[in-house]
Amino acid sequence: MTRICFFLMLCLPMLSTAQPADSARLLTLQEYFGWVTEYHPVASRARLLGIQAEAAERMARGGFDPKLFSDWQQKSFDGKEYFTLGESGMKVPSWFGLEFKAMFQVTDGVFLNPENNLPDAGQAILGVKASLGQGLFIDERRAALRKAELLGKLNEAEQQQAVNDLLQHAAKAYWNWTVAYNQLRVFQQALDITQQRYGGIVESFRVGDLPAVDTLETLIQLQSRQFDLNEAQVQYRNATLYLSNFLWYEGRVPLEVTDELRPAGETEFNTQVILPPVRQFQELLALRHPELRQYQVKLEQLDVDRRLAAEMLKPRLDVEYNFLADGFNFSGAEIENDNGISQLLAQNYKWGIHFSFPILLRKERGKLQLNKIKIMDTDFKLQQKRLELTNKVQQYYNDVVNTRQQVGLYENMVDNYQRLLDAELRKFEIGESSIFLINSREQKLIDAQLKLAKLRGNFWKYYAGLRWAAGVLGE
Repeated sequence: MTRICFFLMLCLPMLSTAQPADSARLLTLQEYFGWVTEYHPVASRARLLGIQAEAAERMARGGFDPKLFSDWQQKSFDGKEYFTLGESGMKVPSWFGLEFKAMFQVTDGVFLNPENNLPDAGQAILGVKASLGQGLFIDERRAALRKAELLGKLNEAEQQQAVNDLLQHAAKAYWNWTVAYNQLRVFQQALDITQQRYGGIVESFRVGDLPAVDTLETLIQLQSRQFDLNEAQVQYRNATLYLSNFLWYEGRVPLEVTDELRPAGETEFNTQVILPPVRQFQELLALRHPELRQYQVKLEQLDVDRRLAAEMLKPRLDVEYNFLADGFNFSGAEIENDNGISQLLAQNYKWGIHFSFPILLRKERGKLQLNKIKIMDTDFKLQQKRLELTNKVQQYYNDVVNTRQQVGLYENMVDNYQRLLDAELRKFEIGESSIFLINSREQKLIDAQLKLAKLRGNFWKYYAGLRWAAGVLGE
């Protein structure tokens, strides 16, 4: 229900003056972030990375899928059936480099090659193939699957990094909107006060208590306040439009923020937040920053490639054993003693061995060396990025601490400027001051209020930057 109301308020057309209403509902940063991460196209695209990783892993696991095969050849010429060769079966690769095979062969013909002679009922075969050299510990299928599994972690980190970057820009837009809102309220309040003062001075002039020049000076001040308010309205309207760039709804529908919503006002726009020590942010950076995790996962992927390249330095030694049957009969009824099975395996079989080894290994050694260079290069990038982010965390932390101190200083300055203005107004009431001095005191107060609103906005932008640099802005 809350989201429906929020959606309706976002979709209402903007008021022509773009002036914040006191009855507007507060749009908190958390609620705003929720909409950004849920519906923004960048966040939606980032979620596709998870689906992409699942598809890549599914494809890699396909290398271990059982495979059916069948081959049939027949030759007939001059009324004679020269030969018929047929086989069908299934191969099942396994994770440990073994490949199992079950098949059935039939042969027939007057010109059949003697080595293809089989029992009249055909022959079932159970076989296994093992790589004892190259491919014993890792092969291309296992490497592809492991890299696909790591791709899931890599894409997860890329997704978090994309959302982290998106929220940093969104946070700047939100706090710029908040600053523009609070500065607009300052100008609106100043205009209201000046209008009231102008009415009082005009009345005093009419009864002869004040000279005409005071009405002129107050009128000029009123016009100046109206000019400042118009400028602030434009800035607030533009900040609102920029904020709308980050708000979307289901079906990729862009939303427009209206005056039914407002950011934090004077009572909510403060810097009262618990600031942990910088060491805690640096620890979060080292453990969870998505950009560092990307480099770490890339190093793991490169290590898989290194292991595969090192495996290629071994000789190729494949051994295959096939257990043969008469038709489908593997029992070997003619062997009935206690050692029947072992004798059967030693008699009804077909086995083979394949060996190959490149003497110079230049291709394999070159590939391994290139892989090691990539690992070193990626490790250098990881160290450089870790240092940059660590320093960036420290920089943002320094800005946050300094800005919080500046905010406290300016809060005191605003209070003091208000006291000076109040005192000047009392002096004016007893005839010991002038409109010029009141306007001067008031202008100092307005400048301080504007500066305070900007400092508060800078504080929260720096705080968002600190969490962004630590990689935890979206949490």
